[in-house]
Amino acid sequence: MNPWINAKVLKIKKWSNHLFTLILKASIAPFYAGQFTKLALYDEANKKKIQRAYSYLNSPNEKNLEIYIVRVLNGKLSNMLYNLQSGDKVLIKKNSFGFFTIDEIPDCETLWMFATGTGIGPYCSILKEEKNIINRFDHIVLIHAVRYQNELVYLPLMQKLYEQYKGKLKIQTIISREENRNSLTGRIPFLLNNQKLEKKIGLSINPQTSHVMLCGNPLMVKDTYHFLKNNRNMIKHLRRKKGNITMENYW
Repeated sequence: MNPWINAKVLKIKKWSNHLFTLILKASIAPFYAGQFTKLALYDEANKKKIQRAYSYLNSPNEKNLEIYIVRVLNGKLSNMLYNLQSGDKVLIKKNSFGFFTIDEIPDCETLWMFATGTGIGPYCSILKEEKNIINRFDHIVLIHAVRYQNELVYLPLMQKLYEQYKGKLKIQTIISREENRNSLTGRIPFLLNNQKLEKKIGLSINPQTSHVMLCGNPLMVKDTYHFLKNNRNMIKHLRRKKGNITMENYW
């Protein structure tokens, strides 16, 4: 049984007209960094509950819940959430979901964390907690791909994590629709194919030393998975069969 409970909206950070963060307070059950929950609001017009899955960006040991959301043009729930005010209530599941957690990742030399858009959330949760990660990998590479520079709203946190990990964590941003001297330009599969990403990081992606986590836009996840499968001989990681790629889609 996984009941709905009330969450109180403490704050809404509106980064733009299509990106925002909800800060919530709720008595949820303990969760694992990298897991997701479900939020819901009641649609009075249609007399039904509208629900959607969202990942935590906060670590499990933080008091408040932080959820990074993209406002979909015709998405009913995301627009309702965007228009909430401090003090409002939203429904949240008591127990969390998913296996996109560090405990599911096999030991390796280099852990690659690829994210597009709001898919950065689970990695922030994992890295902020620091549990069962810092001593298991020689290198951790966090890559965040967005369309425009102003969508890198969590870059300050990424830079803080970089300092926290004292040289073990490398961070790299990618922008697909404009150029910036601190970021690579293009889509992730393209930057893997021409090896610009690995050259910039100074590490290679291969089945002998690497594990790749993919989180974000389903097209990025699909294309990157097929590139790694066809060009690097990497396979999907399953509990029953060890592999090199772990995936989570964001719709």
